[in-house]
Amino acid sequence: MIEWIAWFSLAVAFASAAFIAIDELRHPQKMWIMNVVWPVTALYLSVIAVWWYFRVGRRMAKEGPAMKMNMDAAAPTFGQSALAASHCGAGCVLADIAIEFAAFGLGLTIAGSPLIASYVWDFVGAWALGIGFQYFTIKPMRNLTPAAGIVSAIKADTLSITAFQVGMYAWMALVRFRLFPRPHLHPDRAAFWLMMQIAMVCGFLTSIPMNHWLVSKGWKERMG
Repeated sequence: MIEWIAWFSLAVAFASAAFIAIDELRHPQKMWIMNVVWPVTALYLSVIAVWWYFRVGRRMAKEGPAMKMNMDAAAPTFGQSALAASHCGAGCVLADIAIEFAAFGLGLTIAGSPLIASYVWDFVGAWALGIGFQYFTIKPMRNLTPAAGIVSAIKADTLSITAFQVGMYAWMALVRFRLFPRPHLHPDRAAFWLMMQIAMVCGFLTSIPMNHWLVSKGWKERMG
């Protein structure tokens, strides 16, 4: 039964991502990296991401109102914090998908544990891609040099990525040791990816408070 539920969840998520991507062909985002962020977000937020995209993302399209840096002293809204979290989330998701397949295919372990190997390499990949996603957000908005953009991206997203991975790792541990202790789920099963969708949602939620703080400090841009 869980395999059927998993396949349904994955199908809806991929359809949601494709729906957003197709709409972006007609309404590309002002900030090109968001053309990637929105569909990737749909891979784990599914139809919620479609609703979010049409409520917020469409107004961030090239034909929408002019975007400008918001320097208000007021605390960022929940929506602004969530939007900031989506940048590092997209990098984390793409890295985690690639690493999980690679770790399983290569039989990677650390100290004899495939879970620890996943934790370590997921973080390395998520950090690298997450910084890249943030770079293409911060650099154009602040009109920075490439070097300054990289430094700002590292400063902005390292804590955010860590917060995302903490929530994700907590769910992965629960799945491995409590929900599916024997046999363990592996990336060659749809149920594994259903659990990873939930893990990514957990990571997204645990990263929102950190992004709220980062936006409040001015380390990340206020959008939306």
